[in-house]
Amino acid sequence: MITVIAEIKVKPGRREAVMREIEKLLPTVLAEHGCVSYVPMVDFNAQVPWRKTAPDSIFMLEEWESLSHLEQHQQMDHMDQHRATIKQDVLDVVIHILEKA
Repeated sequence: MITVIAEIKVKPGRREAVMREIEKLLPTVLAEHGCVSYVPMVDFNAQVPWRKTAPDSIFMLEEWESLSHLEQHQQMDHMDQHRATIKQDVLDVVIHILEKA
């Protein structure tokens, strides 16, 4: 199993619009073969000095049975459509693919 943390950096003020599009996508992705979990997350407003903030980002916390399943997910038509829909609002995407140490 692999874990993916994808940071979707969006234009200021556009995070909610992108979140709405992600919420539409959730049932389809969760039904994909090999998808264990697919959870959008945003900054928690904790008042601690060591916290790094990303108020204009959405973090996708994903678990996939294998890298092959993740690669298939990236090539799905619904993902191509989703990326086209949010393209104007996204500044950058940083993807980390992790495994247990």
